Amino acid sequence: MTAHEEPHEEVSGDRMNWLRAGVLGANDGIVSTASLVVGVAGATTALSQIVVAGLAGLFAGAMSMASGEYVSVSSQRDAEKALLAQEKRELKEMPEEELAELTEIYRDKGLTEETAREVATQLTEHDALAAHADAELGIDPEELTNPWGAAIASFISFTIGALLPLVAIVLSPVSLRVPITVVAAVLTLALTGAISARFSGAPRTRAVVRNIVGGLIAMGVTYGIGSLVGQAV
Repeated sequence: MTAHEEPHEEVSGDRMNWLRAGVLGANDGIVSTASLVVGVAGATTALSQIVVAGLAGLFAGAMSMASGEYVSVSSQRDAEKALLAQEKRELKEMPEEELAELTEIYRDKGLTEETAREVATQLTEHDALAAHADAELGIDPEELTNPWGAAIASFISFTIGALLPLVAIVLSPVSLRVPITVVAAVLTLALTGAISARFSGAPRTRAVVRNIVGGLIAMGVTYGIGSLVGQAV
């Protein structure tokens, strides 16, 4: 490490899963609720109807996000447990073959045959399952994904994201409800896009633009539908 380099803090898989769920939840909360209230505002100026629709969308969306995340992460956790069980069984039934496999993995990474064998042997003696799970499966047996954590993170972040456009449209004057809500949504979408890019290592500008364009399209479509429905009624 050079003098100008800063230490990089490793983020565990479970923590990264929480962060991912949180960012996606907030993003979905902003887009879905902003689109919903803007669409209703296109059909009516009655604040009570806009608020009822927004609150209904908020709680329905938060519950849907949380349950979907729980099911998804639970499936991932079940798959990880199955792989670990299989690895544990193979270590018990054919330890020599597993040691040879681990040796080959480290040899393929550039170690000599002798060094790779020594590393594989020492790691296996220390914690065979952890060593083989990490090298072969990319799984840490002590840090399996937590479905409850992801579900709670999704619920809370979706709710926070959804509250922003809802508060914006409630506090805005009638004539400025839609533009103020759109601006508020665009700003928060830019923020979630930047955060998402930060965690994923993707280009920030592309992530922000993608978020904003998607949100604007969703709000534009729902506002157009609301306006048509309002005129027809």
